[in-house]
Amino acid sequence: MTEDIVRQLGHMTLGTRLKRIGERLQTQTQTLISEQESPEAGSVNSPVLAALSRNGPLSIGDLTQAIGQSQPGITRMVGKLKARGLAEIVSDPVDRRISKVSLTPAGEDLVRRLEEGAWQTVEAAVTDACEGLSGSLLEQLGQLEDRLAARPLPRRVRVRVKAR
Repeated sequence: MTEDIVRQLGHMTLGTRLKRIGERLQTQTQTLISEQESPEAGSVNSPVLAALSRNGPLSIGDLTQAIGQSQPGITRMVGKLKARGLAEIVSDPVDRRISKVSLTPAGEDLVRRLEEGAWQTVEAAVTDACEGLSGSLLEQLGQLEDRLAARPLPRRVRVRVKAR
């Protein structure tokens, strides 16, 4: 078996390690949401939906700031939501030069369903994976990686698969 060089290099590769854990969590979260809600729901970006739901219409710049991701990435995510009929882009009523992203009624309905079910399930599964971690940050990251590999998020909670 090939050794995990990122783990062995410690703090020098902390960014790579955090990205790797983040990608694993995102993938497992999408799987869990797909199983509980629908495959389409699992492939949408939950932070964008949550930001729009909680804050109302936002510009791409405001979404970038709220989520902490790059403008091109946010623009792609919004494009996917728009293509699925979950979001729309409208001109700001005060300054027509500014466009804002808002949820459509279908987007609002999806957020409501996710808040009542899948997002709570994800929260419980990630909490379970992180419970009782101990030691230094690197030791805790190692424990979390091992736990997510041994028992992914979808297996950490009982998931009710809705009839489609």
